[in-house]
Amino acid sequence: MSKDNLIFPISPVKAAPVHVDALTINWHVTEACNYRCQYCYAKWTDHPCPRELFHDRDRSQHLLVELFQYFQPTNTSNPLRDALSWRTLRLNLAGGEPSILGERLLDITRVAKQVGFEVSLISNASRLTSDVIKQLAPQLTYLGVSLDSTDSGTNLAIGRVERSGQGLSLNELTANLDFARQVNPALKIKITTVVNALNADEDLSGLITRVRPERWKVLRMLPIVDATLAVSDEAFAAFVERHGAFRSIQCVEDNSDMCESYLMVDPYGRFFQNQAAGKGGYLYSQPILPSGAAAAFSEMRFNPAGFRSRYTTAPGEAS
Repeated sequence: MSKDNLIFPISPVKAAPVHVDALTINWHVTEACNYRCQYCYAKWTDHPCPRELFHDRDRSQHLLVELFQYFQPTNTSNPLRDALSWRTLRLNLAGGEPSILGERLLDITRVAKQVGFEVSLISNASRLTSDVIKQLAPQLTYLGVSLDSTDSGTNLAIGRVERSGQGLSLNELTANLDFARQVNPALKIKITTVVNALNADEDLSGLITRVRPERWKVLRMLPIVDATLAVSDEAFAAFVERHGAFRSIQCVEDNSDMCESYLMVDPYGRFFQNQAAGKGGYLYSQPILPSGAAAAFSEMRFNPAGFRSRYTTAPGEAS
């Protein structure tokens, strides 16, 4: 990566790298999803190939090996080492909805573990049955669940339902998460909530108390594709304040916090990045295969300070 692409604070003395426990790479394995959330930003353009990479087992494994070798903690040639140090490397599988891949998701998870990654998953939980959890939970460090509302009407309006109109049963979800903790006592649960115009006035305290997550990520709806459900500064701040009792587990991110501060790979094997607030759309690298992670990542802007700030409320936890 060209150092011109990295953003560092101006200082007359070079600061020592800041340590984070895990460096997280978010691989959005598919754009497909059984929900149709209005605010969804999982839309990728200018596809470099006709099929998402997960369809090809060999190329998927090659991608994971390439990412691990480039970002592993012992690779001192990685330019991020000027600003960060990390103990482990974690692959976060996202979408779309990764659970609709079925057995292929389990394959990818197993291969990632064999390569050397810790693995986590972010899901809408609609397909996380007890049978799936029994196979998947032992492979995971974190299980993330997207939950925006306890109101069925709100979830319907957002689009957080199946095509049939079937929504997520919170009773079933709670039971499944309890089961996941039994299967893997070391597993940590994360809840992700996107604050938008439809749920900004809700109080989710009961839900969070019931689920007992180790981490709660509260995101302001990011108008990458559609600004229809954008929420005001005041409404977002009020939502955060209303849930102040959970500050110790919260990671709150406004739109600017989400720009150039994530390591992300799209379904076609390209690094991609949110553009600066207000510009919308994504910036893409060339495909990681066959050019290599170093060449592709050199085309991306990444803000290590933005990445580090995600750890200030819960040091050492995964993003």
